[in-house]
Amino acid sequence: MLFNNPFAEISVLVPPQLMQVFVIFMILMVILGTLLDVINKKNVKYFFKNAKKAKQNAERELSGSEKASVIFKTISSDILTTSELGAGKRRMAHLLGMYGTILFWVSSVVMIFCYSSISLDTPIVWPILWHIGACMTCIGGFWFWLFLRVDVYAEAYPWYRIIQADLFILSLLASALLGIIWSFFQSIAIYGLDNLFFILFALSNIVLFGGVYWSKFAHMFYKPGAAMQKNLAEADGSMDNLPPPADAPEQFGLGIKREAPKHY
Repeated sequence: MLFNNPFAEISVLVPPQLMQVFVIFMILMVILGTLLDVINKKNVKYFFKNAKKAKQNAERELSGSEKASVIFKTISSDILTTSELGAGKRRMAHLLGMYGTILFWVSSVVMIFCYSSISLDTPIVWPILWHIGACMTCIGGFWFWLFLRVDVYAEAYPWYRIIQADLFILSLLASALLGIIWSFFQSIAIYGLDNLFFILFALSNIVLFGGVYWSKFAHMFYKPGAAMQKNLAEADGSMDNLPPPADAPEQFGLGIKREAPKHY
C-alpha cells in the first residue's frame, strides 16, 4: 500500500488525461472561488486600505534591506513555522496539517501528471510522500477538530457542531482519509470497494476545491499578507493603526486571580 501509486492502478478505468483535466479544473475552481471571495467579501480591499492608513502613520521609512529582513523573518517564522500560535498543541496540530497537506497535494500532482499510467514505473518516494502526507493531514486535522477548536476547547461546544466555516477542514479531512481508505482497498485487491472510495475521494476534492468561496480555504492566501503587514507596521512604527497600549490598565473586580485566556 505505502509503495503503490494509486493513480497508476486506477488508470485502467480512468484515463490519465481525464485525471489531469480534473486537477486543472480544480485549480481553476480555486482561482475562481478566490476571485469571488475578493470581489464580494472585500477582504483584499480592506487589506490595502488598512495598509495605506498604516503607511501614513509610519514614524519612519524602512529601507529596502529592512523590508527584506522583515519579510524573510515573517516567512521563516510566522508562515513556515506558525510561531504566532506559540509552542503548544495548537501549533503542532497546525504544522502537521499544513505540511501533511502540502506533501499530499504535491505528490498527487506529480503522480497524476508524470506517473499516472500503469505502464510507467513510479519512483517509490512519491507514493510514500503521498501516504505520509495524507496521514499527517488526518492526525493534525482530527486533533484540531476534536480537541483544539476554539468553540470546543474554550466555549464547550460539542465537537460535532458544524458551521459553514468548517467546510474547508472537513472536506480536507475527508479527502485525506478517503484517499488512504481507497489506497488500502486497492492494495488488497478488494474490487468494487476500491472504486467506490475512489469516487468518494474525487467527490471530496470537488467539495474542497469547489467550495473555496464558502469555506476558509482562501485564508491560506490572506494570512501571509496580513502577517507581513503587521510586522512591517511594527517595524516602521505605525502599529497597524492600533492605539498604543496603556502603561497600566485599570484593574477591576475583587482582586481574584483568574485563569489566563486561551490562545485562539
